[in-house]
Amino acid sequence: MQLTFWGAARQVTGSTYLLELADGFKILVDCGADFTRDAYNGKNPTTLYRGNSSILPFDPTEINLVILTHAHLDHSGHIPLLIREGYEGQVLCTPPTFDLCKLLLMDSARLHRRKYNSLVGTHKKQPKVPRELLNSLMAGMFLEHHVEESFERFVTIQYNQRFKIKKGVHLTFIQTGHLLGAANVLLEIEEDGVWKKIGFSGDIGRYNYPLLQDPDSFPEVDYLICESTYGARYHEDEGDPADHLEKVIQETCVDRPGRLVIPAFSIGRTQAILYTLNRLYAERGFAPVKVFADSPLAVQSTRVYEKYHRYLNKEAQGFYEDNEALFDFESLHIIESAKESNELKNHFEPCIIISSSGMISGGRVEQHVKNNIGNPYATILMIGYAADGTIGRELLDGAKILKFNNLELPVAADIRRTDIFSGHGDLDDLVQFVQQQKPQKVKKVFLVHGDLPSMVSFQATLQMIGYQNVETPAKGEMFEL
Repeated sequence: MQLTFWGAARQVTGSTYLLELADGFKILVDCGADFTRDAYNGKNPTTLYRGNSSILPFDPTEINLVILTHAHLDHSGHIPLLIREGYEGQVLCTPPTFDLCKLLLMDSARLHRRKYNSLVGTHKKQPKVPRELLNSLMAGMFLEHHVEESFERFVTIQYNQRFKIKKGVHLTFIQTGHLLGAANVLLEIEEDGVWKKIGFSGDIGRYNYPLLQDPDSFPEVDYLICESTYGARYHEDEGDPADHLEKVIQETCVDRPGRLVIPAFSIGRTQAILYTLNRLYAERGFAPVKVFADSPLAVQSTRVYEKYHRYLNKEAQGFYEDNEALFDFESLHIIESAKESNELKNHFEPCIIISSSGMISGGRVEQHVKNNIGNPYATILMIGYAADGTIGRELLDGAKILKFNNLELPVAADIRRTDIFSGHGDLDDLVQFVQQQKPQKVKKVFLVHGDLPSMVSFQATLQMIGYQNVETPAKGEMFEL
């Protein structure tokens, strides 16, 4: 069989791995959106592989099955493109992943719709941009009906259920933390009377994370595909996330008193923050501070977390049974409309504003940062990664001035960061995952989903502890298994 790495190869985003069996059956593990600006080395992706009608590097009509590790868009974001271009097979995932995908993919479709309307204008026969350019831009876009069609293809499978795909091919999802419903993938395939086991890590979660279970153990395999996001680093902050959050709230909202703005991704991070706040108020008697949750997508995904509370860790399940809610507390206020969001600038009491996006790149949080960046009594708490070119990255790099369109604002607010809410396992967690494989038995370890320096560093770490056959595949590189 052949394994081709079409995404997250020497970069973090765009996880897409094509496994072709000896009988021609083609399995796609993940089909993620690629957010890396130089993913195609400056070339136009619409002409790099299949002509100017697609950014997908393979023919979707030839794919027989899609297996999805979890809902994040860098793993799921191109599934509607598959449907748009003729894919007719199923998408296998866990039940929570399906529900979260419904939110994320439809949200993306609405963004694409707005972008499409801005390009076309009111006269579709004579769009604002040349037709050729419009077609090129549309190659990576999908609309609501493509997402609706994709939902019809999803089939959900529980964790640890050995699922027969076809004769001689079995799939098992294994719980890995990181995000509600996230899984590592075990494929067992028989060819010429010989069984081969292949493992795909998805994104490996960290231990003792709010809400989520610790990653389950993974069985021995012949070939292992392992993410390497934190392949060269450790988490800086350890311990109970409630301790970290309590300290920042005390210093910002009580001692000053001022305003705390937390940019947070709508799915995963926002729920971890809200749950931690609920614990603070319910278990520690911490003086309630008004909390504004300003992200419609986060509100919807929070309902999904409540629905699947049995998937969460024992602490969260116990908290749910004792309090009958994970995220609902007296001082929490849900912001529904853009008007309500804008009116928060007139709220002068100490408060906490949780809003997306986590990188401060679009979304309502930009306005909250703009309104508070010049306030020396305010704190902007960065709780996740921020890519180059985002406001979040500028703040983490120590910017003294922020530009909002033509407006320049001095940075007077206190800028803090913590990685205590990162959902990714660090180097120790990644090594622990790989060490479930015997060095003398696993035939090859492929490193994906990390920038090249992290991969090279992780490769060296693994080689030092006995794993000699470690590869860092390039985009489009194919291996015989």
